[in-house]
Amino acid sequence: MPAAKPVVLVTAAALAPEAVAILEEAGYAVPCTSAYPSEGELLAAIAQHRPVALLHRQGLINGTVMDAAAPALRVIARHGAGVDGIDLAAAEARGLTVTRAAGANSRSVAEHAMALMLAALKDLPAVTQGMRDGRWEKTSRMTRDIDGVALGIVGYGAIGSKVARLAEAFGMRVAAYDPLLPPGPLPGPGERITDLHALLARSEVLSLHCPLDATTRGMIGQAELAALPRGAILVHTARGGIVDEAALLAALDSGHLAWAGVDVFAKEPLAEDSALRSHPRVIPTPHLAANTPRGAVGMSTGAAESIVAVLAGRLPALPGAIVIAGGLRAAA
Repeated sequence: MPAAKPVVLVTAAALAPEAVAILEEAGYAVPCTSAYPSEGELLAAIAQHRPVALLHRQGLINGTVMDAAAPALRVIARHGAGVDGIDLAAAEARGLTVTRAAGANSRSVAEHAMALMLAALKDLPAVTQGMRDGRWEKTSRMTRDIDGVALGIVGYGAIGSKVARLAEAFGMRVAAYDPLLPPGPLPGPGERITDLHALLARSEVLSLHCPLDATTRGMIGQAELAALPRGAILVHTARGGIVDEAALLAALDSGHLAWAGVDVFAKEPLAEDSALRSHPRVIPTPHLAANTPRGAVGMSTGAAESIVAVLAGRLPALPGAIVIAGGLRAAA
């Protein structure tokens, strides 16, 4: 009887066929959990499959989950750029390798941010609702010019820099804040601002593109929203938890913010009764900015290729595949 194949467990209901093919051709079985698996479901799946790798899309990978998979587990590969759903300190302590597919979805997310931005600048949700309600607002409503609008970008990495290039093509005046960049001018369009509140004070549109970590959790709260010009627009396609959602709703209710385009939320899936779903000045989308054919395949194949490389004992010499934590560096 042939030995069972080693398992790569996908923490989601599905994985792109291209990524499944990469893993199966390398000799791995590729079962999936349900969408947004609970800790209990992850523990049950781990007990059943004893995976050598986790391909992480949804749910939380903490020390309890890692310990349940020991000693077989060697690598956790993130399906995307954000690793906030993985306890990196726990992975480091256990000698596990964690990778992410940085940049694989950058074009998709940048385009989505621009779509939210343009829809808000042109009041499209309200205009569309007016038409459905029987109104004809040709002479009673004015929308905004996009050319000349001041755009502030927080986080000038793969996504933020693409947003800057797209916005520049529309004639927007771009400035950016990113303390992680080396000193000097921005490596792309826009003016570099070294103080967050200085950026906020001049941003008619604020677009967030930073990771969620201890330094950015709750970074945009009541004081930061109040620092934006009255009538400003917030576009949030980064990570839930960066924005204080109660403060955001209050700023919208007061009229200080005109619109918020939000793709990410502190708790996902977003509760059915959340005010962020129904607020008339929120354009909500269900964390799908990266969900284009190119973006989805890039994230999934990047994660799969990283797993194959790690388990083969070599660093993943792949475009955008970055080792974040763990044992591979020590062993390499």
